[in-house]
Amino acid sequence: MAFLDDGTMFYTEKCKGLSVLMPSGETKALLGMGGSEGFASTADDLFCEGQAGMMGVAIDPNFANNRRIYVYSTSNMSTPHTNRLMRLEVSDDFSNVSGRTDIVDDVPYKMKASDHPFGGPGAHNGGRVRFNPGDGYLYLTTGDTHNGQVPQSPTMMGSKVLRIDTDGTAAPENTPPVGFDKRTYTYGHRNVQGIAFHPGTGTPIAAEHGPWHSDEITVLRNGGNAGWDPRPNMAGRGDCPDNYCGYSPNQMVGENRFARASWMPMTDFETYPSAMPPIWNNNGWSQGTSSAAFLEGDAWGDWDGAMVVGLMGIGFGGTPLGQRIDVLQLTDDGTEVIDVTEMTLPMEAGRFRSLVVGPDGSLYAAIDEGMIHKLTP
Repeated sequence: MAFLDDGTMFYTEKCKGLSVLMPSGETKALLGMGGSEGFASTADDLFCEGQAGMMGVAIDPNFANNRRIYVYSTSNMSTPHTNRLMRLEVSDDFSNVSGRTDIVDDVPYKMKASDHPFGGPGAHNGGRVRFNPGDGYLYLTTGDTHNGQVPQSPTMMGSKVLRIDTDGTAAPENTPPVGFDKRTYTYGHRNVQGIAFHPGTGTPIAAEHGPWHSDEITVLRNGGNAGWDPRPNMAGRGDCPDNYCGYSPNQMVGENRFARASWMPMTDFETYPSAMPPIWNNNGWSQGTSSAAFLEGDAWGDWDGAMVVGLMGIGFGGTPLGQRIDVLQLTDDGTEVIDVTEMTLPMEAGRFRSLVVGPDGSLYAAIDEGMIHKLTP
């Protein structure tokens, strides 16, 4: 979801496409996936499978003049298939989009199934797209595609947070390690699906869910390593199924989360002592931490400026069900968590896929079950 100041809301559906909800309540279907019906136009190369499809959407800060939006989607235009960040122009009457330009076209996509939980094609596909009001750049989050080589790779653009301009060019202030793609802001992630920017400092903060343990909220540092490295024969590990240790050991069976974390850490400080430390790890649980946003406005009272994160956990493998919204109150500089409160909801919980604060100050929460809820203070 992404909002204009008048309440116009663009939103994506993973296997359908891009639509816009007008302030009048009218919905206009703009760009459909290949084979979709009822859209003003379709793109035959766009498709969905598993966790992949049409994902994030962001609005250009200069939309009033250039009519541009940015949409992340999986594409079969090349082989192997990739994920692409598309720049589109919206017609004056919001009835269609045109002028597609793929400003990023090389984010990896998982082509084949592997011997892992949820191991089908399209797994760990990332996909959050956000502009940072602080520095004006566009941030894109990507996943590891169940490929152990990707997180620490200097050239494969999975497991990264990219910071780019609206043409897809690396922000000149990026400082990745020598040899890394210049678009890299941070690397060594598992599958970032949430990113938000501290309202006081503009600092990006990522939310991602862990491998049977340790969901993490991490304050990002330019050029930083998140410390995820699921390669076999690393950190005392041997071989792993299909060369990916991300769910090992005993990947199909539940095990004590702390024992798992010691064997395959989400942030491996022993191997990478300078890795970015998480400020929250969900008490060691992995419950599908996904989206993130900051509440703003006096109406939220003590929660004004607090971070909210959406969780999607289905209770797999003995993990407690995690379908909720947590409110994290941070220090003024956003570097430490002071308190965590589960938000009391006026409706039945679901898999909270996206959280966005609208121009009216309300929190809009999209769930996988096909609804968008409006939550007011």
